[in-house]
Amino acid sequence: MQWKRHINGLAFSLVFVVSYFTNKFVLSVLKFTYPTLFQGWQTLIGAVLLLLSGKLGWVEMSRITRSAALSWLPGSCLFVGNIYAGSRALSRIDIPFFFTLQNSSHVVSYIIVKAVRREKTQWPKFISVCLMLLSALNLPRYDPQFDYSGYLWAVCHLLCVGAYRVFQVHYKSSNLSDLEQQCINYLFSVLLLAIAAHPTGDLTGALEFPSLQSHTFHGGCCASALLGFLLLLTTVKLKSGLSLEHFGVWIFLSKVTAMLISPFIFHMDINTPSLFCVVVSHAGEALLVYAQRDSQL
Repeated sequence: MQWKRHINGLAFSLVFVVSYFTNKFVLSVLKFTYPTLFQGWQTLIGAVLLLLSGKLGWVEMSRITRSAALSWLPGSCLFVGNIYAGSRALSRIDIPFFFTLQNSSHVVSYIIVKAVRREKTQWPKFISVCLMLLSALNLPRYDPQFDYSGYLWAVCHLLCVGAYRVFQVHYKSSNLSDLEQQCINYLFSVLLLAIAAHPTGDLTGALEFPSLQSHTFHGGCCASALLGFLLLLTTVKLKSGLSLEHFGVWIFLSKVTAMLISPFIFHMDINTPSLFCVVVSHAGEALLVYAQRDSQL
């Protein structure tokens, strides 16, 4: 029924906005910039909750075979790059600018698909990716708080997001559902991030973190892990009942909501040219959602 879809969409938007705000709070306000530990904690809790939910029958998950898990490992590597670089970037870049840069991941997806498949150019899609690319390229020039490291990590993030999107859509195996794919992502991430915690210096830095014993810090970390899991469930629930176009509409609305509210939650410095980049980028995203009505990606 239509009203159930709206409820699922509103639930997704709420969890999406609160999840990004919580992550931003821990990373920027509390300054816990140790992504191997922060993302390792989130993926560990996500894996435990997902496996527990599967055992209790709350979600549908089949037994994952070794061959299916191995064939999905390229996607898991891209997922780790996505969350690690995303944390680095989000800790240094304001949410509206982060989403503007993240939008250009569609440019990466578009280029990959055009390179591997020859198909007729859809002009609305081409114009939309051009708008998002131009916005992302011009944003560093006008960002009043430009952070070179943050933008470098944002580039790594959008490359991983764009490549992961293509891999997920064109993955040929029918053995893995979205939840099973994410379960592999979680388990692989926990293993890889745990191994990387000491060489990157995150473990040593975290042990000396000033707010380590703070209840605010503990609450923020617990909330971020739980919200990440809820975001997965609401995303899968929403995707199962909607077309790609309508799912894209809810993502777009969730981003816009987060950007409109974020200035009231976090301090940010924004000027007219940088705001124009944000608006143009999301106008391009809206056009892309329209252009994807008859497309797979």
